[in-house]
Amino acid sequence: MPSKFPYRTRRTIKPAQMESARPVSGELLREILEDAHWAPTHGLTQPWRFHVFIAAARDRLADGLESLYDECTAPADRKPDKRAKLRANVRGAPVAIAVAARIEPGGKISELDEISATACAVQNLLLSAHQRGLGTFWSTPPVACSREFAVWLGLDATHRCMGIVYLGYPQEGTRPASSRLPLSERTIFYTE
Repeated sequence: MPSKFPYRTRRTIKPAQMESARPVSGELLREILEDAHWAPTHGLTQPWRFHVFIAAARDRLADGLESLYDECTAPADRKPDKRAKLRANVRGAPVAIAVAARIEPGGKISELDEISATACAVQNLLLSAHQRGLGTFWSTPPVACSREFAVWLGLDATHRCMGIVYLGYPQEGTRPASSRLPLSERTIFYTE
């Protein structure tokens, strides 16, 4: 029986597969972020933080990511293609959303709970965007998950970066195939 929900048809659409010149309306973007905001959150801490880069602000983000890549990567480990991909992803998508989780030091809610809640918010965002005809790509390169990136975003030490979600309209004919292992290989039922 086919699912009535968009979960099974959502696919990763990378920025190179998006219509980079087609903007996402502010109203639509706010609706998607509002859906993300209704994720489950232990203790109602709502730990997710979204830093949204659109239009010319994407250039500032691309410059920042390249600079941080140079700063955080040992010269021997630098790869020009990885550095270039940071800019290409930001410029390929009309919207780039840096995601962070706030963890209260010594708080009653654990770091795992706050990171999990933020991941749920991102899942809501991905599904909401898909349901509205947009493609998404949650990218987690080391530089976008670094403490240095959090500082660049203006976040204090209580925040943990969790990557960047790229969002835009898929190019015509873009529909990556996907499959899953049988659910029976990932599930154990107990009856006693």
